[in-house]
Amino acid sequence: MARGRAGEKEEGSLEKHIGLLKLAQTLSFLLIFMAGIIIGLAASSHIDRYFNSLPQMLSSSSSSANLQTIPDYSNCTVIHRDCSNDDDDEYGKAAEKKKPKIRDCWSVDGFVRPENVSHRMRDEELFWRASMVPVKEEYPYDRVPKVAFMFLTRGPLPMLPLWEKFFRGNEKYLSVYVHTPPGYYMNVSSDSPFYNRQVPSQASFLTTLRMKVAWGSPLLTDAEKRLLANALLDFSNERFVLLSESCVPVYNFTTVYSYLINSAYSFVDSYDEPTRYGRGRYSRKMLPDIKLHHWRKGSQWFEVNRRIAIYIISDSKYYSLFKKFCRPACYPDEHYIPTLLNMFHGSVNANRSVTWVDWSIGGPHPATYAADNITEGFLQSIRKNETECLYNEEPTSLCFLFARKFAPSALAPLMNLSSTVLGF
Repeated sequence: MARGRAGEKEEGSLEKHIGLLKLAQTLSFLLIFMAGIIIGLAASSHIDRYFNSLPQMLSSSSSSANLQTIPDYSNCTVIHRDCSNDDDDEYGKAAEKKKPKIRDCWSVDGFVRPENVSHRMRDEELFWRASMVPVKEEYPYDRVPKVAFMFLTRGPLPMLPLWEKFFRGNEKYLSVYVHTPPGYYMNVSSDSPFYNRQVPSQASFLTTLRMKVAWGSPLLTDAEKRLLANALLDFSNERFVLLSESCVPVYNFTTVYSYLINSAYSFVDSYDEPTRYGRGRYSRKMLPDIKLHHWRKGSQWFEVNRRIAIYIISDSKYYSLFKKFCRPACYPDEHYIPTLLNMFHGSVNANRSVTWVDWSIGGPHPATYAADNITEGFLQSIRKNETECLYNEEPTSLCFLFARKFAPSALAPLMNLSSTVLGF
């Protein structure tokens, strides 16, 4: 009996311990559960505060980034003018006050057709910018191919009235660029095709004086490349003709435009001259890049298409050799472009100039024609030259579009004969 009662007590005690253990487990689970809820709520609150503040943080960061990435328009050289007037006044007349000028460096129109030739680019920047070639063939605008008339002058343009008459009514198909010595300013009316068309020159006053003395120095070729590069900034320019202050047109604009735009060839005088005035100017220091059989001579008054123009202004390798080793009595303006085209683009060059010049008098300079020489017969002899040439591989007697050299006194008779003989 005693043992039975002892066993019952032990069983009751065991059941009691088991009950307490289960209660402790239950309480532990409840404590862990409550702790999890508390931690979860705290974490959720923190996460909510973070995500609620994230848009504000991003907005603040974006605003800061935008402030840092706003383009600096202070150096923008492409200026587009909003020419529309303010509202009319009570009398129906346009208000005198015009809307302010608008700077837009990102417009396609400003990129492909810059209005202003003034800029602050150095030559290396200009040549790099002008050498850009779009891969996409289609243009994002209605492109009308133009002829770029590039005037390389030592000062005034005495034939300017004749050129203005030649250009009149055809402004849609042409661009004008003038390279003058630094410090010279062309005083022309605002409706002239020459207005604001002087390209920036890097030459200093001292080099300008040297250029006036040494006509044929590397400075002239620098100026030629500078004219080409500035003209290439306008993507509508397709043909590029180099002219001097003593050049005149001998046909009307329609004939000149059609002749150049429809030509499959460029017009660069390039020939082998086996004398001291040709091969004799070659320097063996140009080896191995330029060999004697590459060497050519020609008139500096060239006409090229856009592809050749880009190639010329993009070259630095061969031009550096000319600047180093083609020194008087070697003249880069007579050899650099003729040699370069002979080496790499001879198949697309007509090997002739479209500018007539008279070398019959002999000597280092061609004949100059003044007022007394300007007659209808003289002009017709240039237009209908006895020599034949090839145009797109077909024989033609129309070989020259321009002529030089003409003295300032020749302007008056040329103006008088322009409508009856020259056709404009």
